[in-house]
Amino acid sequence: QVQLVESGGGLVQAGGSLRLSCVVSGTIFSINVMEWYRQAPGKQRELVASITSAGTTNYADPVKGRFAISRDNAKKTVYLQMNSLKPEDTAVYYCNRNLGGVRSAWGQGTQVTVSS
Repeated sequence: QVQLVESGGGLVQAGGSLRLSCVVSGTIFSINVMEWYRQAPGKQRELVASITSAGTTNYADPVKGRFAISRDNAKKTVYLQMNSLKPEDTAVYYCNRNLGGVRSAWGQGTQVTVSS
């Protein structure tokens, strides 16, 4: 059973930075595409960033140039470095794995709140 444990969220002023972490267990971490999502109040969950097993990254347009996704296969951890944060980045952030289109049950997420 795959488990996803996110951490690193918090309250930060606009323009600040946070680094999120997600520790994964129950799967061969290195072969999975890893993804970060977010869900703001009243909105659907959206994909923010992804990283393949080879390290290729992709970002949603609203976060390009500000967020950076990375992974440490030895630690079975995926990170999301978030810089130049904006109030509209406020959301609960979740990670998930993607293995051939198969994703796991969501973890508890980590709350990010950006004040103006």
